[in-house]
Amino acid sequence: MQTVKLVSGAVMPVLGQGTWRMGESSGRRREELKALRFGIDLGMRLIDTAEMYGEGGAEEIVGEAIAPNRDQIFLVSKVYPHNATRRGTIAACERSLKRLKTDRLDLYLLHWRGSTPLAETIEAFQDLRQAGKVRDFGVSNFDRNDMEEARDLDQGLTTTNQVLYNLSRRGIEWDLLPWCREQNVAVMAYSPLEQGRMLSNSSLKTIAARHKASTAQVAIAGYCSKGLW
Repeated sequence: MQTVKLVSGAVMPVLGQGTWRMGESSGRRREELKALRFGIDLGMRLIDTAEMYGEGGAEEIVGEAIAPNRDQIFLVSKVYPHNATRRGTIAACERSLKRLKTDRLDLYLLHWRGSTPLAETIEAFQDLRQAGKVRDFGVSNFDRNDMEEARDLDQGLTTTNQVLYNLSRRGIEWDLLPWCREQNVAVMAYSPLEQGRMLSNSSLKTIAARHKASTAQVAIAGYCSKGLW
């Protein structure tokens, strides 16, 4: 598994498992647990979740899935913008830790920007980091202007920006991606397969057949070739 070194020195896997839409139905719980554990067995040790997913249900499933080997997992979760005050962020993190059955997060993100001053959220992130509850922190769905503001506030500790990016959604390549590279901020791409819609892309199918690969492999290889980390 390829990895990327964050500005803190922590090592993050390049590929991982997302959990959006998990934890929404008790009838799918066994299947979702099985999928996460299968991914872990294949070597995908980064798991990304959020308090928003299933209103905490996804975090509960992740906590159960990783329980046997928590120390081998790079665990990412996110705080809702409406919880992102200094006090609210700390409380939200504590709830997430309880659902995940762990004492720390490897990476904690602001899910998207809301009305709370960014300075408050970053102060909370720094408090959590000092307390050992969070090893690194970052943001999600931030454009370049937002990232510049974060960099002015965070003493260079914002390690990551998680954004929508795949071979059909390449807007970040204009200015956000170059800026993140210059600032040594890792870019995490969510929806790399466009929720599966890219699997029917005729061009990807042609390339996949040529290389005796699946369309998913080609799409993800295209993302990895950008060297976002």
